Amino acid sequence: MNVIRAIQMYIDKMITDAGPGMKILMMDRETISIVSMAFAQSEMLQKEVFLFERLDSVRSNEKLKYLKCIVFIRPTKENIFMLQQELQSPKFGSYYIYFSNIIPRTDIKILAESDEGESVQDFKEIYADYLPVNPNLFSLHIPTCLQALNWNPEALERSTQGLISVLLSFKFRPAIRYRAGSTAAQTLAKKVHETINKETALFSFRPPEDGAAPPLLLILDRRDDPITPLLNQWTYQSMVHELLTINKQRVDLSRVAGVPKDLKEVVLSTEQDEFYANNLYANFGEIATTIKVLMDEFQKKANDQRKIESIADMKNFVETYPQFRKMSGTVTKHLVLISELSVQVGQQQLFEVSELEQEIACRADHSTQLQRVKRLVSEGKISAANALRLVLLYAMRYERHANCDTSGLLKLLQDRGGRSHIVPRMLEYISTVARQELFNTVKITDAVKLTRNLIKELKGVENVYAQHECVLKGTLEEVIKGRPLDAQYPIMGNEVPFRRPPAEVIVFIVGGATYEEALAVHRYNQEGCRIVLGGTTIHNSESFIEEVLAATVGVPFKHSRSLQQFHHAPAGTA
Repeated sequence: MNVIRAIQMYIDKMITDAGPGMKILMMDRETISIVSMAFAQSEMLQKEVFLFERLDSVRSNEKLKYLKCIVFIRPTKENIFMLQQELQSPKFGSYYIYFSNIIPRTDIKILAESDEGESVQDFKEIYADYLPVNPNLFSLHIPTCLQALNWNPEALERSTQGLISVLLSFKFRPAIRYRAGSTAAQTLAKKVHETINKETALFSFRPPEDGAAPPLLLILDRRDDPITPLLNQWTYQSMVHELLTINKQRVDLSRVAGVPKDLKEVVLSTEQDEFYANNLYANFGEIATTIKVLMDEFQKKANDQRKIESIADMKNFVETYPQFRKMSGTVTKHLVLISELSVQVGQQQLFEVSELEQEIACRADHSTQLQRVKRLVSEGKISAANALRLVLLYAMRYERHANCDTSGLLKLLQDRGGRSHIVPRMLEYISTVARQELFNTVKITDAVKLTRNLIKELKGVENVYAQHECVLKGTLEEVIKGRPLDAQYPIMGNEVPFRRPPAEVIVFIVGGATYEEALAVHRYNQEGCRIVLGGTTIHNSESFIEEVLAATVGVPFKHSRSLQQFHHAPAGTA
């Protein structure tokens, strides 16, 4: 189960089916990202794709009949209309049309009637309607998906299409489970279930043999774990996303002082960057050591290149130069990234902030933690964003504590210009399940969970910056070990629950996944599991806070009435 390979196979098939000769690839604003996250432009050139165009771009009227045009677009009304216009006045010699998802028959008829010159040579659906981030991680790039804590209709439609595409990519007809108590998860599960039943011909895959359980699609809700996106992470990919932001594999470094001109924007792709692929999940300490080893290796090769004394040396230099140049680019790029991460860690005092975040997330010690949060927020040495995160974590953990002083912390935050109005919104966003289970405020009656918590407390932790475990980790353990799921994760439809655990699992988080959760999935996969994680988007703390603000617009303040003076943003802030 590898989402990058799945997308690559579809793109390879498109290009192969068009046959030899010069080709142009026409895409829309979404499919251009899908292609670029699967292949580098240089790889596409090797496949005889020499030009790239957007369907919605303004183009010249020059006819290029010697070119084959591969069209790869989403089956939206806007795209159908633009493609219709293209076929009525074809610019290229022949067209090979591929839609990234299921297209209605009525739209097929409209396009067929527009192709009066019979320039369309092929017309197919391929199921590549999601962004492949890591081999085990996909995103639909929907920044905000809820309105008043219910689905935004467009986001619901796009999420349904994305999940259907993933299922068809892997040829899965899954059992569908959703988080009990989450209306958003249940609504999406129902929509996917209805689509599968409607498209029975597409989902007529051979059922698992020997009574094995079918693949599982597990739909979860970000509102059940608002802690994970707020914590500083210490693995390479997570740190880059938190401190610099990864947007469709690209990192904007234009604001970093002294960065070389050619590194104002860098690409981080597991397919195109071996160092990145090998160190995605390495922690901050390990990555610094690893880059030192890479630099030593590079310097050794650079010194070897200088010793050109014979024809044979020259030949050897020419043959190894492309690899040498690639290695040079890799070293420079990662050195710039790691240097900037190191600067940010120092400037933002992240070791102290992160340690306190982890303490609040993992254990109750109200008096000590309150004093530490007060000191860090009032001293002004940490950024307003980090101060806000500490107050958010405190407010959620101690919401029902007799001596809770969230209002006092919000006054301190407001005095230093912090966005204090976000805290009441978060208290409205967090789900009932999270209130009961995240901080163990309700007595645990489940013997298995109780034992696990006791063992965890007795064992202690090896790393104070990585004490926290995301909710997803525990959920996957329940699934993998075949424990009863019906109470917490009901099955959609009339499916008979299987006693055996599923061999393949696709997890989808409404409201966005995180790289910490992708790390949890990666560790299970290393043990032989087959799990893929997806989300409406991939969050860092900043994007998650924006998601919370959008999701709670129009929601009455029910859980945060005592914080009334902080309900609204001061004039001039958002």
